[in-house]
Amino acid sequence: MKRLKFILPVLFLLIFNSCGSVSSINPLNLLTKNPWVLSSLMGSGLDLNQFAGGLPSLNFLDGGKLAGFSGCNDFSGSFLLEQSGIALDPGAITKKACPGNGEQTFLNALSKVSDLKVDKDKLTLLQGANEVMTLVPKKE
Repeated sequence: MKRLKFILPVLFLLIFNSCGSVSSINPLNLLTKNPWVLSSLMGSGLDLNQFAGGLPSLNFLDGGKLAGFSGCNDFSGSFLLEQSGIALDPGAITKKACPGNGEQTFLNALSKVSDLKVDKDKLTLLQGANEVMTLVPKKE
């Protein structure tokens, strides 16, 4: 009987802790934790001259809302996360004139995204197995 009194609390703690760890690896929790800033595009490093206004960023918000910066204009749209797949819709975007083609390259790349890999230090957006872009947590 004493053994049972000891085993039940230990078993409860193991179950409770394992449930907590499952939620901590939930991609949605990692996505919405902080804003993400672009670190590579189409498998290549970035030409900072193409983003005169600053590096593009994505901010995944509660309720499937997406906000971001294209390197020149701000946008607000939505995202849909299902298993390992994701769909991104930049939605409404401001219309400032932008030098270079960095903004258009970034927005075109967003439309190709269908999959993702995410951890606390890196977000990789993919089209199937092909890397479209990588982002890292934005330092504030």
